[in-house]
Amino acid sequence: MAARGRTAAELAGAAAREAAARLAPPAPVRLGDVLPAPERVSPDPTADHLLRADAVIRVSADPAALAVGEQLAALLRPATGYPLPVTDTATPTPTGGIALHLAGDDDLGAEGYRLDIAADGVRIRAGTAAGLQHGVQTLRQLLPAAIESPSPVAARWVLPGGSIVDRPRYPYRGAMLDVARHFFGVPDVLRVIDHLARYKLNHLHLHLTDDQGWRIALDSWPRLATVGGAGAVGGGPGGYYTQADYRRIVAYAAARHITVVPEIDLPGHTNAALVAYPELAPDRVAPPPYTGTEVGFSYVDPTSERTYDFVADVLGEVAALTPGGWLHIGGDEAFKVPAEEYARFVERVQRIVAGLGRRMIGWHQIAPAAHADGRVLQWWGTNGDDPVTADAVRRGGKLILSPGNHAYLDMKYTPDTPIGHDWAGLIDVRRAYDWDPGTHLTGVPADAVLGVEAPLWTESVTTLAEIEFMLLPRLPAIAELGWSTPATHDWTAFRDRLAGHGPRWSTAGIAYHRAPEIPWPAPIPTPRTPTSPTPARPRPAH
Repeated sequence: MAARGRTAAELAGAAAREAAARLAPPAPVRLGDVLPAPERVSPDPTADHLLRADAVIRVSADPAALAVGEQLAALLRPATGYPLPVTDTATPTPTGGIALHLAGDDDLGAEGYRLDIAADGVRIRAGTAAGLQHGVQTLRQLLPAAIESPSPVAARWVLPGGSIVDRPRYPYRGAMLDVARHFFGVPDVLRVIDHLARYKLNHLHLHLTDDQGWRIALDSWPRLATVGGAGAVGGGPGGYYTQADYRRIVAYAAARHITVVPEIDLPGHTNAALVAYPELAPDRVAPPPYTGTEVGFSYVDPTSERTYDFVADVLGEVAALTPGGWLHIGGDEAFKVPAEEYARFVERVQRIVAGLGRRMIGWHQIAPAAHADGRVLQWWGTNGDDPVTADAVRRGGKLILSPGNHAYLDMKYTPDTPIGHDWAGLIDVRRAYDWDPGTHLTGVPADAVLGVEAPLWTESVTTLAEIEFMLLPRLPAIAELGWSTPATHDWTAFRDRLAGHGPRWSTAGIAYHRAPEIPWPAPIPTPRTPTSPTPARPRPAH
């Protein structure tokens, strides 16, 4: 019955593939060797698939699906050397290659996917393009590590047979990059986006403003970038993103189904803004540029109407540049603002954000302010007993969890890590992995947690290699907490799966920390490691 309607050439090709599969050694990667851990894995050792030079990627006739197909081809072409043409069709079938099928499936949700690998082809099925994208990342991890090579490699590109059904635990899974303490150009940010996409993270939080620098050009207040963006920690060169730069970052992320979350930190952490516009300062006097790492000394005047003109203009422009629906207003460490004035400021800014049609995120210090619909608190504490935050949740708030002693990726791995801080403790890979977002905060129900985020503050981080060194291998731990069901949580299994990614990172030229608690395979190329910079002064928090 299966042969009915097929040409002689198609039948011959199928027979050849089946014969090759029966004679071939097993796939070098097991079906379950995926980060984050999939929800359900059903291996079939008899169904390994050999990707051939004549393989075609067939996708549903939908522009978003076609874009994912082109990304898959771009990921696989360099190492394989195969042409891997991408074609769209009403009902894509693998026929010896790869099919990406966009079809309604309520069981998979907004980001889930099903991956089926058989000897005669590979199919990824999802209800959304985001789901297809996540399936593509899983497929990528199931190929040999040499697939990360930027140039052709002589290898058998075998995928392990079986099926995976997968969907995320939380809708918000993110990482934060601080581009204010040290500025990082567009190519560096795009590289970070690639790392997020690899591990199915779907939000990039950009900390765009702080005492040391303002990193986005805005038409309404142009000196913010040209004057406020001139410096950095340690007195190094600053920089800022033009609006074209920023749009490029947003578009690149969106193409990978990642939402950019822009943060304009208010009312504190504003020294760079006050250098540019002293009319915002409480004493109307411009402070000197700041290149240190202390916090809590600067703030815009919360009693001045000019301040709220500034806030409305800035957030309005940033919202117009960022279609993702979120605005992060900071709110932390405004130590010199009296509590009542601080609460009134936050409440007024909440109304401004709502008027822009956006959902507001603030660090958990905004908790005492009155609740506003849709408000989200990002919790970065180190003690899970936080009654003030729990009360804000009871009043309707939701949470993103970034516990400083588990998820802050600027913390050192060990006492001798050449960069980073230790105010929240040392965070090795196991500490990054061994906590549960759903039960971490006392008095906070599991359904109040939107997800997790791993922040990377950059007082001591100055290069892309240093960013990668601090992200990896801890970022996949946070990604797994955000994506995978608690039933899959197992340190030993995670550690073993993570070890297989060392050769992938090395092949791709990605810097990472060779954490001693991970059983990295040997031999393995030596990863790039940052050299010790002049140490930054430690800070108590942000």
